[in-house]
Amino acid sequence: MRDGIVVAGLSKTYSRAKTSIQFINRLGSRSSLVVIDEAHQAIAETYRLVLDALVVPYDKTGLLGLTATPGRTWADISADAELADFFARRKVTLEIPGYESPVDYLVAEGYLAKANYRPLFYESGLSLTERDFNRIKDELELPQHLLDRLAEDEQRNLRILLEIEDLAQRHQRIIVFGISVQHSKLLAAVLRARGFVADALTGDTPPQERERLISSFKDSSPEAKILCNYGVLTTGFDAPRTSAAVIARPTKSLVLYSQMVGRAIRGVRAGGNETAEIVTVIDSGLPGFRSVAEAFSNWEDVWRQN
Repeated sequence: MRDGIVVAGLSKTYSRAKTSIQFINRLGSRSSLVVIDEAHQAIAETYRLVLDALVVPYDKTGLLGLTATPGRTWADISADAELADFFARRKVTLEIPGYESPVDYLVAEGYLAKANYRPLFYESGLSLTERDFNRIKDELELPQHLLDRLAEDEQRNLRILLEIEDLAQRHQRIIVFGISVQHSKLLAAVLRARGFVADALTGDTPPQERERLISSFKDSSPEAKILCNYGVLTTGFDAPRTSAAVIARPTKSLVLYSQMVGRAIRGVRAGGNETAEIVTVIDSGLPGFRSVAEAFSNWEDVWRQN
């Protein structure tokens, strides 16, 4: 029997291919269509090796990429152009009469919640050096020494905590994206001390404890629950009841920002909510975003045919 569908993670496929080249060759020879989710990662080294092995040798094998953010970076045009070239600069976007963007349509149809984006402005007092600006341009993230200073800023943390407590009056499930492991643990500890159901989930959390915390967060209890995390809930996390997010982690990566926002904007027809609140901490003088809508048009120029 030769017909069928194979569902596999790219990292595991890559690991399997390293131990058996016959495996990837056999899989490629029997495939007529390869579909990759989170397609903005397609040109990462390990992912590209797998996709090249499955598609390039076979003239009739199609490649379809799915992503909400068809770009790699905010400002590196060469990386974005490489991604566009990988998919032959052929991008299909939803165009619905009467709607300015796919986001508006998906909100109207109930697949996405109607999000209220609110900035939380804070005068951080930080000043960036030329070296800092260059690192941000190259890595799309703030240097660690600046992030550490923000994480330790008591006034900033107090503003964030008060915002979370306010959200807890209106929302049952809230995700907080912290600056670091310690920052996420600190926010959760203070919230617990103030009587809230709050936990920290990071890469340091043991697997069994992580499973328990996520299961508790996703249950049907009516009380407000807050999950403070760093680095583990941006993708692959499905908790449809989540209706609020606090993004306390500065980033210049539109992809990462979009992924964080995406955890809280699941609509009713997707098991989520009618409305959502997204609070983004905007530190004066530092890069950041206030809305995810620009993600759907930011890379239009690099996808145009030359």
